[in-house]
Amino acid sequence: MKNAYPIVMTEGKEKIIVYVPDFEINTQGDDYANALEMARDAIGLVGIDIEDDGEILPIPSKLFDIAKKYADATISLVDVDFSAYRRKNDMRTVRRNVTLPAWLDEKASEANINVSAVLKSALTKELNIEEHI
Repeated sequence: MKNAYPIVMTEGKEKIIVYVPDFEINTQGDDYANALEMARDAIGLVGIDIEDDGEILPIPSKLFDIAKKYADATISLVDVDFSAYRRKNDMRTVRRNVTLPAWLDEKASEANINVSAVLKSALTKELNIEEHI
């Protein structure tokens, strides 16, 4: 699910302070671009926690209402695709059984090759996706 949530940004002494009213969370950034990125990350993280708890994500507030309430701040919208955020940040590993000819497994062991790493690399290449760190 993708939504756009309003954020409130104010300049601190060294950082841009970000408040996300719909989630009642704060974050900060080195500059406005970084503040937007940090807000997206914070919303994504809290949002998937909310979903994991079986709760419903908050409905985004109207930008006009937030702008009225925080007239002295910079107001912006941050879009978050919670499904994409979950996929991007799900770094769990899963165990898969793979069938190889015995001779190939032996050769890989002799060459000290990590079969799981080779399989991961081959799958990401075959699927034309970027590997996660």
